[in-house]
Amino acid sequence: MQNEQAEVTLEDLRIGSDSVLRKVYEENRDKFLNYARRFNLSEDENVDVYQDAYVIFYDNVMNGKIERFTSSISTYLFSIGKYLIFDRMRKNKKTVGSNFDLSIVKDEAASIDHLEIDTPVLTREQQLLRQHFGALGKQCRELLTLFYYRGFTIQEIMESENYNSENVVKAAKSRCMKSLRERIKANAS
Repeated sequence: MQNEQAEVTLEDLRIGSDSVLRKVYEENRDKFLNYARRFNLSEDENVDVYQDAYVIFYDNVMNGKIERFTSSISTYLFSIGKYLIFDRMRKNKKTVGSNFDLSIVKDEAASIDHLEIDTPVLTREQQLLRQHFGALGKQCRELLTLFYYRGFTIQEIMESENYNSENVVKAAKSRCMKSLRERIKANAS
């Protein structure tokens, strides 16, 4: 969808039009279920995840948390669903198989990185963190995101990102944090 269409659809959603809500649900359901099958969850779990993602989407629309879309509604729904899948996999101690290509997820997540949703005013420290986190290498950003934001354990990171041992993950995390701290400290003064 183009942004203009997304804004109109967002307004229709806020009005609570059953036909628009149903249309968004149905147009994205099969696409999402096909996407979710990559993660080796059961079909029932995939349906549950989609329904949970849609409920979160609906709540965010109705509660005014979404002011406008800078990407498609599908991208927004998929981003919610993707994180719900990862949370479910983590809770069930499931891992992505060694033959799974994580670049598929990362490629689709690239457009999600530019999604603007009711961005709050950031403190100076938060602005520095955002700026310098983005300047870190891709591997550091992924590692720190998995550990601090997604709540993965060292063991889970080792398995999902194909590290050789937990010590390698710990050392990499330590180097990444040191680099981030140094960058922030250099610009904080």
